[in-house]
Amino acid sequence: MADIKYYDVILKPVITEKSMAGMGDKNYTFLVHPEANKTQIKEAVEKMFEGAKVERVNTMNIPGKKKRRGAVVGKTAKTKKAMVKLTKDSKDIEIFTGL
Repeated sequence: MADIKYYDVILKPVITEKSMAGMGDKNYTFLVHPEANKTQIKEAVEKMFEGAKVERVNTMNIPGKKKRRGAVVGKTAKTKKAMVKLTKDSKDIEIFTGL
């Protein structure tokens, strides 16, 4: 397993209707490094967003889709999503406030 630093774990937030609806309950969704585990994701969220305390982390592996162009068949990259639930007394994550 590669040595993953906390700033390499979270790639970008997921902005969908379903993920935005969960923000009221302090549920946030991120695309994360495919080799990151739940402990690394928790540490990364708490270090990157000041005042955030993680209650739990759920992860989902998404395999790459088959894509075809003529006779050539390839695959898109696999990804990993993390759904992060914050505690009641923690601060909200600022990147989602203006959306």
